[in-house]
Amino acid sequence: MKDRNRNISLARICRVLGMSRQAYYQHWWRNESTTIEQELVLKQIINMKKDHRHMGTRKLYELIQPFLLEHQIKMGRDALFDLLSTHGLLVKRYKRRVSTTNSFHMYRKFPNLIKSFVPTHPNQLWVSDITYWKISDKFLYISFITDAFSRKILGYNVADNLLSIETVKALKMALLDAQNTEFLCHHSDRGLQYCCNEYVQILEESEVKISMTETGDPRDNAVAERLNGIIKNEYLSSYTVKDLEEGKQVLDFVIKLYNEERPHMSIGNLTPEIVHRGNTTPTQLWKNYYHKNSTIVNPIQEEQGAVNLEQY
Repeated sequence: MKDRNRNISLARICRVLGMSRQAYYQHWWRNESTTIEQELVLKQIINMKKDHRHMGTRKLYELIQPFLLEHQIKMGRDALFDLLSTHGLLVKRYKRRVSTTNSFHMYRKFPNLIKSFVPTHPNQLWVSDITYWKISDKFLYISFITDAFSRKILGYNVADNLLSIETVKALKMALLDAQNTEFLCHHSDRGLQYCCNEYVQILEESEVKISMTETGDPRDNAVAERLNGIIKNEYLSSYTVKDLEEGKQVLDFVIKLYNEERPHMSIGNLTPEIVHRGNTTPTQLWKNYYHKNSTIVNPIQEEQGAVNLEQY
């Protein structure tokens, strides 16, 4: 009002608005301070998104907490959502599915051993899956092996084919750092890559129990399915890759970011690397809305002498 009517005094404006000059200046400084704080937060978020380009706002909110404390900025999660929405920085989700599973084969298919099982420590349950990555005019295929407790990616391999030898490479990488496989179970779908003789032989020689899904329900391998979405949608979709060699370099960088920097609500907003080292006991911060099965006790629980009837 003052800018549009320069002949009107500030005192008169304050009388019309029913406020004192002090209240007017306090209001002006609050707005000015809020604008500056929002600009600081935006700059920090944009800087964080250079590496985590498709990370969701909830995760960004957790990562930005030290920055907010350092600058004494009070901003809740909803306010951050509003700020990012105003500036077009919210993540857009999209889905496209390519089949990577061929379960029509003559190899032995193993039963599902992990129904209702919830791991309580690292190296109790590994989950495996294969996902696709669209680059230029073709697909690459990534094999993952993930610890279901810590969410750390232990083994991975990217190739331009779905041959079982490529999946074996991911398994060998994971086993290299596994100090104790006595109580370990490996869970996957019934794809040819996981049922082939070489893959099964390596698991059996390492005394790792073998578990496989029995239906097409994604909840039967939920942790692995979720990981596929995180790596592809939050990270890989941000990169333009021309060939397999570039893809390997990008994937190495992305896995390091994921393991060492990305927090998970399922492990108390800690990173997979911290939890896998066993330096802390994580607390799950999200609710499980799936129906809980309280009637099944699986072989892993019986052997370890601990029954946890929650669905993970």
